[in-house]
Amino acid sequence: MSTTARLPLFPVLLVPALALAVAASLVLGSNDLGLATAVHVLLHDDGSEAATIVRDVRLPRTVLGVLCGLALGAAGALMQGHTRNPLADPGLLGVNAGAALAVALAANVLSVASPAGQVWFGFGGALLATAVVFAIGSRGGTRVSPVPMALAGAAVTALLSTLTSLVVLADAPTLDVYRRWVVGAIGGRDAGISLAILPFVAAGLVLAMLNTRALNAVALGEDAARGLGQSVAAGRLTGLAAVTLLAGSATAAAGPIAALGLVVPHLVRPLTGPDHRRLVPCSALAGAVLLLAADVVGRLVGGAAEVPAGIVVAVLGGGAFVLIARRGRLVRL
Repeated sequence: MSTTARLPLFPVLLVPALALAVAASLVLGSNDLGLATAVHVLLHDDGSEAATIVRDVRLPRTVLGVLCGLALGAAGALMQGHTRNPLADPGLLGVNAGAALAVALAANVLSVASPAGQVWFGFGGALLATAVVFAIGSRGGTRVSPVPMALAGAAVTALLSTLTSLVVLADAPTLDVYRRWVVGAIGGRDAGISLAILPFVAAGLVLAMLNTRALNAVALGEDAARGLGQSVAAGRLTGLAAVTLLAGSATAAAGPIAALGLVVPHLVRPLTGPDHRRLVPCSALAGAVLLLAADVVGRLVGGAAEVPAGIVVAVLGGGAFVLIARRGRLVRL
């Protein structure tokens, strides 16, 4: 693949695409509203049914969708860049498995069933799982290498997933709470959850952008990166911290939406080129667009019984990934 972007204006085009996705998320659903009506009730709470729908239901899920999409898109690009594995996604670090076990234990032991309570347990579980993966996969406690890290992540994920199954299958109420979380959805969450994860997503995005130069250097090979004065260990640690913050907060808030971080970088890379200074922010924006679009599709297809965004992303993303693989565009990293 050429090292230059095939569509130089692609980052600029993503901004209006995100604005369009936000507008669609506010006006479309089981009760369709006009854009003018949605804007009016956003600016003026007149106590109408439209105001309740937009301000109390659709606005919180739209904001959460933007945050989670930004986080998972950027985290996927970082994971594939650092591991040089086109099949890598944020779950490779055990983020999803750690959050799942924490949510299951919280429901089983403490009877935590609300999304507002789950988010903190999920985030804590994701952080702890990542720390364990790092402790096992790092060499000498400081040297971070992608292959041992991936193997450690696979082992920890398998163990935590087994423990989660034991917890949820032994108790029916826990299983009921867990199955609602594990499908991955941005609906039914209040604005407090977005406020809770906002600092972590913002910090993760800052670290991700700071990490792009190191990613470009590492893509040339570790020896070449060191020759350019780049600390490979520091770069990998920064990337690991960014992925943990981004994927951990998004998974804790919305549940595992695994396909997003896997597919989005492959959709974006042919248009941005391999330069991570373009790839990472474009993957973040594209992730937000795709997640909001999937949520809107789930509302329109399911009607009153909405299809969770995580399921729609898996169907759409899986189909897109198959097409990418069959057309030979699954790049070697």
